[in-house]
Amino acid sequence: MATLFFAAALYFFLAGTLGMLRFPDVFCRLHALTKADNLGLGFTVLGLMILSDSWQSAARLLLTWLLVMLSGATVAHLVSRKALRDGITPWRKP
Repeated sequence: MATLFFAAALYFFLAGTLGMLRFPDVFCRLHALTKADNLGLGFTVLGLMILSDSWQSAARLLLTWLLVMLSGATVAHLVSRKALRDGITPWRKP
């Protein structure tokens, strides 16, 4: 079961990387990375929780994932805000 979670995590990490390389501007790239990395880390944590030997280590893993989700969203917001203030305009479909 843990292997399935790790495979799902790999899929989301690869999708986020592909989005970073393919999307046209900083805002789209941040969106792809934030969403995909949070999901990838979530699946990794679920796989590790299955393999953990105690509920304390599983709780620590879950807490770590929650803190990373909060900090990732905050950093993405700050980077987007700075990009807007620097005059970078969001991409529009031509």
